[in-house]
Amino acid sequence: MKSLTCLFFFVAQVSFANVPFWSQTGHRTVGEIAEQNLNRKTKRVVGELLDGQSLAAVANFGDDIKADKRYAKFSPWHYVNYPADKKYTDVTRSPKGDLIQGILECERKIKDENSSRADKVFYLKMLIHLVGDLHQPMHVGRLEDKGGNDIELKWFGRNTNLHRLWDANLIDDYQMSYTELAVDYPKITKREKKQIQKGTIYDWVEESQDLANEIYGSVTAGERLGYAYRYKYMDVVRNQLQKGGLRLAKVLNELF
Repeated sequence: MKSLTCLFFFVAQVSFANVPFWSQTGHRTVGEIAEQNLNRKTKRVVGELLDGQSLAAVANFGDDIKADKRYAKFSPWHYVNYPADKKYTDVTRSPKGDLIQGILECERKIKDENSSRADKVFYLKMLIHLVGDLHQPMHVGRLEDKGGNDIELKWFGRNTNLHRLWDANLIDDYQMSYTELAVDYPKITKREKKQIQKGTIYDWVEESQDLANEIYGSVTAGERLGYAYRYKYMDVVRNQLQKGGLRLAKVLNELF
């Protein structure tokens, strides 16, 4: 029984670790929007650390390294699950880490004067990725269904699940490049920008969880989805991408 229990948790952990996190287009969009909103000093320091690469170019680093077993310990950093009626600050932290702990650790490593340049580069790339993940609401979904991965659906006749729908299907089927998505937003005022950037990651994770709770109620297992669902939620996806980019810029500007 003990062996079977260990096997169950191993399989569940591996299954969750191998799911996609935002699409590549989504992460790059967040990175591109953030880059457009960096102040001059931050842009210079970040550019030096990344050897001239853009935020969009490194935005998928956190997913890319999952193929390397040396980085397996970072897999839990991509998501956080806690009860829908609780706040993150009210629950016991996972000893393996989670999305919020991961972001905070990245910030600590980058600010630490004793961190090597290589460490600062690594954790900067991770931070860029994780702030993007924070704004994909199913990364703050329920533990029991692995953030919607166990809720099977049909998307334009193709097999998918609720997590993948929000990670990739809605964005990729929209068929706009990350550069197109990053500029194709209504202009916002400085006041509106400040309102979006207001708060901390603790506020933003609750916002994502509220949205995740709405998304859970938007489907039933096995449902066939298509144009009507995209019409209803594509603007929500794009709003999350914009928020992720503007808030990533805030985090980086404050760090540097």
